[in-house]
Amino acid sequence: MLRSSASFILDKHLNNKPISITHSIDSPPPPSTSMADENSNPNPNPNPISAYYQTRAAHHGIVTSGWLEQAQAAVRRYPDHDYSSSPDSRRPFSVIEEFNNWRQQPDLAEAVAAIRALAAVIRASEATTMMELEIELKKASDTLKAWDTTSISLTAGCDLFMRYVTRTSALEFEDFNSAKSRVLERAEKFGEISCKARRMIAMLSQDFIFDGCTILVHGFSRVVFEILKTAAQNKKLFRVLCTEGRPDKTGVMLANELAKLDVPVKLLIDSAVAYSMDEVDMVFVGADGVVESGGIINMMGTYQIALVAHGMNKPVYVAAESYKFARLYPLDQKDLEPALRPIDFDVPVLPKVDVERSARDYTPPQYLTLLFTDLGVLTPSVVSDELIQLYL
Repeated sequence: MLRSSASFILDKHLNNKPISITHSIDSPPPPSTSMADENSNPNPNPNPISAYYQTRAAHHGIVTSGWLEQAQAAVRRYPDHDYSSSPDSRRPFSVIEEFNNWRQQPDLAEAVAAIRALAAVIRASEATTMMELEIELKKASDTLKAWDTTSISLTAGCDLFMRYVTRTSALEFEDFNSAKSRVLERAEKFGEISCKARRMIAMLSQDFIFDGCTILVHGFSRVVFEILKTAAQNKKLFRVLCTEGRPDKTGVMLANELAKLDVPVKLLIDSAVAYSMDEVDMVFVGADGVVESGGIINMMGTYQIALVAHGMNKPVYVAAESYKFARLYPLDQKDLEPALRPIDFDVPVLPKVDVERSARDYTPPQYLTLLFTDLGVLTPSVVSDELIQLYL
C-alpha cells in the first residue's frame, strides 16, 4: 500500500476522525447492484484486472455550539443514503451514472469527469443546511473513489474538489441558498480550471521544444500529445521516438496520431530505449499521479527510461495536471497498490510461470528534471510546497 504522508497524519490529528486512503486508475462502469450487495462488497468493481486498464477541505468557518447537533441531525436524515448506481429508476440522481455520462467524452480525463459529477451532486441536493450538503458530498466522493481503488488521479481529484468547494463558510451568508450558490459556483469554477489544465500545460512547455530536437515519449499521455500537437501547430520542426508501450500498445496509438499531424515519428520496441537514447534531446512523459516527494507514478517502464536518461544526461520532463497531485509518499516500488493488467506474450506460458502484471511503477524525483503543470513549471522539490497550498 501507499504510505500516508505527514499532512494526512496532521489532518487526522486536527479533525480527530479516522481518515481512509483509497487510490485508484479508467474502467467500464460496474454492474448495478442492490444496496445489500453494495454493503457486502465495498468495492463495486471486483475484477482483478485494474479498471484503468480495461478502458484507459480545510474549513475556515467558526465551530459553533450547535455544530454537533446539526451534524447528528444531518446523519439521521440520510442514514443509509448511497450514491451508487441502482436499478431503481425512481432514484432522482446517481453520482456514478453522472460520472459515467461525463466519461463518455473521449478527451475528458477521469478525474475531471468525477469533478463534474460532484458538481452535479450539489445541483441535485435537497439538503437544507451546509452540514447536510457536506455530508452528501463526502458520501458521493467516497463512492467515486471506491469505483476504482487503484486510480490515483480519481482519488486526488475528489479530495482536491472537497477541499476547494468547502472553503466557503455558511457564516459568510445570510441564508443557506446563498451559501449553496457560492459552493456550486466554486465547484463549477474548479471544473472549468481542470478542463483547461491540459491546454495551459501545452502552452507552458513550448519554450522547451526547439527546432531540430528529438523527443522520446512513453505510452499515450493525452497531455503529452497536446504538447506535441501544439508544437506542430506552431510550425516547430522536431522528431518523436515512441516506445511501443506493451502490452496495450498505447505507444503505437500515439505514433499513429502524430503521423496524422505530419510529425516525423519513429516507433521503438520498449527494450530499445537505451540503444536509441543517444539520438534523444529530451524525454516527455505523463503521470498517473504526482506524489509529495516530487516523484511520479506512471505507466510501467517510466522508471527505467528515467534511469537511462539520467545516466546519459538527458532531461526528463513530466506533464501532469494539478488534480493529479496526491498526498502519498511511496518509498519504493512495493509501496504501490497493484494495478493489474492482462498480458499476452503471443506464445504459450505454463501455469507454473509467474507473470508480473503490474501496470505502473514509481519514478523517484532525482531522475526528473521539471514538471509542467497548470500551476506553472515546477522542479520536483517544489511539489510538496504546492501540495500544502492546494490542501490548506
